Amino acid sequence: MLHNWASLQRHIHLMAPKSHRIRQLAAAAAESTMQGTSKKPRSISTKAPAAADTPSSSMKDSFSKYAEYLNQLNDKRERVVKASRDITMNSKKVIFQVHRISKNNKDEVLEKAEKDLSAVKDHYIARLVNELQGTDFWKLRRAYSPGIQEYVEAATLCKFCTTGTLLNLDEINAMLLPLSDPSREPLQINILDYILGLADLTGELMRLAIGRISDGELEYAEKICRFVREIYRELTLVAPKMDDSSDMKTKMDVMLQSVMKIENACFSVHVRGSEYIPLIGSDDASYTLLGVPNFE
Repeated sequence: MLHNWASLQRHIHLMAPKSHRIRQLAAAAAESTMQGTSKKPRSISTKAPAAADTPSSSMKDSFSKYAEYLNQLNDKRERVVKASRDITMNSKKVIFQVHRISKNNKDEVLEKAEKDLSAVKDHYIARLVNELQGTDFWKLRRAYSPGIQEYVEAATLCKFCTTGTLLNLDEINAMLLPLSDPSREPLQINILDYILGLADLTGELMRLAIGRISDGELEYAEKICRFVREIYRELTLVAPKMDDSSDMKTKMDVMLQSVMKIENACFSVHVRGSEYIPLIGSDDASYTLLGVPNFE
């Protein structure tokens, strides 16, 4: 009995500190609850949050600037694509005008084609130059490259039909130089767009040669054949060294077909001319339709 009473007293004595600690924790919890419910002004310094907010704010401003730059670049790309389409469409009109040429209206047709080509430069090329001034126009090259290639094709075709020579890259860039603001970097046609446009020229020259043969101008067709052969020979040496040669490879295959078509047409005319037999009672000893002499 005394033993049980002693153990009970020891148990109570050991629990007393725990109950005292529990009361202290309860009092601390109540005090913190009261402090939480009372809306006291923050005593933390505002310098720390300002320093923490500065990187987030500057990052947001930076991304806002990036978004604005990309939006402006996309808008400019759309305007450049529209200008390139206008250049392509009006350059094709110049090419169609050149194909109306014949023995009787050569000067008139070429004069009209030169005026149309000058209008393309003054209106549509000038608008493209204004869009690209003040920017890194190499970023938008693929947006305006088709129009530039078509313009090169039209300009070189007019030059050949007028003088029988090739319009080189320096001459084209010299014509475009007055369109640019002297205080800014001028828009210059790069060598890749020039070569791609020159490759397309051979197809138009093939059509022109076939038309001249049907009109009896065999010598002019042979001149075109020699000119196209020379272009193909020179570009055969250049094409393998080009970085972006995927388009050029396709154009080289088409160019070879154009050369073969012109050669076959000229050869066929010579063969048929040699086999031509004048009508009985006629003193005509030539192939009057094609202007080819009657070869013995």
